[in-house]
Amino acid sequence: MMIHDNRQCQLGEGAFWHPERQQFFWFDIKGKRLLSQQADGSPLEWRFDRMASAAGWIDRDRLLIATETGLAILSLADGALTDVAAVEADNPATRSNDGRADPQGGFWFSTMGRNGEPGLGAIYRFYRGEVRRLVDPITIPNAICFSPDGATVHYSDTDRSIVWRQGLDGDGWPVGEPQVFLDLSAQDWSPDGAVTDADGGFCCAIWGQGAVVRFDAQGQQTHRFDVDGRQSSCPSFGGTDLSDLLVTTAFDGIEDPDPAQGKTYVVQTGLTGRPEPRVIL
Repeated sequence: MMIHDNRQCQLGEGAFWHPERQQFFWFDIKGKRLLSQQADGSPLEWRFDRMASAAGWIDRDRLLIATETGLAILSLADGALTDVAAVEADNPATRSNDGRADPQGGFWFSTMGRNGEPGLGAIYRFYRGEVRRLVDPITIPNAICFSPDGATVHYSDTDRSIVWRQGLDGDGWPVGEPQVFLDLSAQDWSPDGAVTDADGGFCCAIWGQGAVVRFDAQGQQTHRFDVDGRQSSCPSFGGTDLSDLLVTTAFDGIEDPDPAQGKTYVVQTGLTGRPEPRVIL
């Protein structure tokens, strides 16, 4: 484990690797900013007029991002935001949270109460211009990620310590009923952001544990990767061989945080990740 970026995030989230730019990106939700680095390690930052939390890449220079008022296209060249779809923009009690692109070219994203109020959250999907509300009510929706073949979605309610999985049709819409994949309540673990690897392993940041834990398709723990930031929030595979695991953390909710809290870490895993899919507008 090593520090990837020294900037402290109040609430790091939404980490992903842009395959065309060969760059990690991640958000500081409550800091209203998107962070990255140039090839030489120098910092890059985009600041917003609203909270933003997750993104998928459209092309080299544009991202589709989830914000507290809905979806918008971000121009990386000049930082301009172009609104695409209003989602809960009229509800000041909620904001966006977790999100990830799916293999079919869609983008899943979630909302939650600004203070984690019970039942205020939901999960949505954007697909070729259409937004559908798929899951509600839910309290802190997280861990949105997909099996390598695109046939299964995972998502969690961090508040309940449960991760579900559900089948998807050829266009990436849910079919059948969600099934409990992991119940981590006995460990008192809070499953936050997650990503799958090339072998279908489910790699999940555990909020409060300072770790990303990998589970196989049967729900058995196979690996644990520790970082110094206690509030570990979202992992992403990247790097030239997709074996580097970026892990965002947060100092939100920590009284008198030390310098390790909120920083962004990278772990050499020995695993291989999957390229992040492109979002199709």
